[in-house]
Amino acid sequence: PRPSITWPLLISLTSSKLKPPPAKVEILAVVLGVICLAGTMAITALPTWKVTAFIGANLIVMEELQEGLWMNCIRHANFRMQCKAYDSVLILPGDLQAGRGLMCLSITLIIFAIILMSCGLQQSSLCQDNMKKKNSILAAGGSLYLVSFLTTLIPVCWVSHSIITDFYNPTLGDFQKRELGSALYIGWATSVLLLITGVILLTRCSKRKIPEEQYYAVEESNVQDKNSISFAKTPSSIHKNQVYV
Repeated sequence: PRPSITWPLLISLTSSKLKPPPAKVEILAVVLGVICLAGTMAITALPTWKVTAFIGANLIVMEELQEGLWMNCIRHANFRMQCKAYDSVLILPGDLQAGRGLMCLSITLIIFAIILMSCGLQQSSLCQDNMKKKNSILAAGGSLYLVSFLTTLIPVCWVSHSIITDFYNPTLGDFQKRELGSALYIGWATSVLLLITGVILLTRCSKRKIPEEQYYAVEESNVQDKNSISFAKTPSSIHKNQVYV
């Protein structure tokens, strides 16, 4: 007769099946989250949202005017730069005023998202016995990343739209027209990374199962395997008749 599987061996096999694989995707999300935070802070601090457009009478100039959220700078031909903070918020156009608030909100949201993501990681010791709560924390972090994606993309696109509209406005002089600065390109790249990070966390959260669900899934598969084995061992009626003959 075939030896039966002992209970200790069955428990060890079940525990090995319940053991989750290494969460490399979560580590990737952590790295992307830190990069997004650094990129958002750089966008907020850089003065290169709007730069001088070298067209018409401004084709040959010895200095470049740069405008940011907090200051404007003049970069001379010898790479020397002079910056001055804005005297009042009221002198800023509407796109830069909105950009200030939205970018500060983005930084705050990303910081909270990183904290929640760190608490909801599979390797985290927080809520180790409650995987359902840990999944909820990870989902909250992913949602904050998606919200910060919007709060970062909106001011970048708004300022870009204002620059392009003024550039093709015939009533404005050449000295009043600006071009897209490097901060806007960094903003678009950071927005894409924020979107990717949020999607990764939400996808990871939906794929992680709580231990109870994994246990019942393993038990159901074991029962199905046992039934299939017993069905294979049951002799058919034709086989019985042949034996009796």
